[in-house]
Amino acid sequence: MSRPLARLAVVVPAALVALAASVPGASPASAHVSVASADAAPGGYGKLVFRVPNESDTASTVGLRIQVPAEAAMASLRVQPVPGWTATLTNSELAEPLEAHGQEITSYVSVVEFRATGTGIAPGEFQEFALSGGPFPEVDELTYPAVQTYSDGTESAWIEPTVGSEEPDRPAPVLALAADASGSDDGAAGASADSGADDDGGSGTATAALVLAVAGLLAGVGGLALGWSARRRTVAP
Repeated sequence: MSRPLARLAVVVPAALVALAASVPGASPASAHVSVASADAAPGGYGKLVFRVPNESDTASTVGLRIQVPAEAAMASLRVQPVPGWTATLTNSELAEPLEAHGQEITSYVSVVEFRATGTGIAPGEFQEFALSGGPFPEVDELTYPAVQTYSDGTESAWIEPTVGSEEPDRPAPVLALAADASGSDDGAAGASADSGADDDGGSGTATAALVLAVAGLLAGVGGLALGWSARRRTVAP
């Protein structure tokens, strides 16, 4: 192999790796229980979607216990049914009552527990569990500690707070409240679909950019190779 082509054989793979690394979502993220919402806002109503991936290679996820701390208490909280799962709600008394629609609320749903009636979430799969309620406290974000139970009896406690920019090994799900979102108790559906559409759009744009960059790089490589071949033919006796 000629020296210029040998250099290209080294440079091209390195360039492709750099391009792939620059695309959001190109590197795998740590899988853990997370929560998101498309319409939850301080003082408003919204839908919370908890995404639960199964991290075990041998056991299925058969339970999810979500804690609603007192600082995240809502006057109204409802559960979206999930086929193959049951839901149990536990109430706790509030030290300071809440006011909602002119009424004083002295207790709230403090724990939501989902239990599988069948095989649950198999290895390599995930499931989403949705709650709807409000009004949300007037804060920027809320934390919902969760415990994931497996069919072999083991548990993963996603309860560690995130301090600073470094994520702990077992981070508790954190919900960011959108200040410009306005939700109602009856119109809180679609958080999962909306989030997925946004993610797909961003990923599609990044993928298109990567494809165009790779195509341009390969075209340049092809031009260099042809130029080198023509040069050899020109100088050959």
